[in-house]
Amino acid sequence: MIRRANVNDLSCLVALSLQVWLNTYTLDGMRREYADFAIGQFTKDYFQDLLLRDEYDIIVCEEERAIIGFAVVNNRSQFEGPENGFELEKLYVHSHFQGKGVGRALLSEVTARFGSDFWLYTWTENISNAFYKRLGFELIGELSFEFAGKRILNNVYMSPR
Repeated sequence: MIRRANVNDLSCLVALSLQVWLNTYTLDGMRREYADFAIGQFTKDYFQDLLLRDEYDIIVCEEERAIIGFAVVNNRSQFEGPENGFELEKLYVHSHFQGKGVGRALLSEVTARFGSDFWLYTWTENISNAFYKRLGFELIGELSFEFAGKRILNNVYMSPR
């Protein structure tokens, strides 16, 4: 079942974010800067703030009352102008449920609820690049930022039109 997130989901959103983020970005082991970032970023307050902000929507995929994935939509974020639509800020799926259609289901729900024109970015070394390409997302650019003394390069994708 896919539904809108609520305050009762905060602990699960935090824990799932930590699992997915750490599994994705700590390929070279658990460094202090990674741990400090994840613990400081993914908090109940962070998600509660998103739930209260008009520009954000969070939907969760739930199976047997357990959250197995979620999507965060930022309706006001733009990449190179409004023609690229809104931003899908996060699409996180529990590692045990990856490859089982959860990500696809969440993407379908995002499209049904918010529209088909959206963009997202993902780390160039993330296995999710193959997932988005397989679904017909178009590579439209790059974003980069500094993290822990390293330049992190991200691919920017546009949803299939």
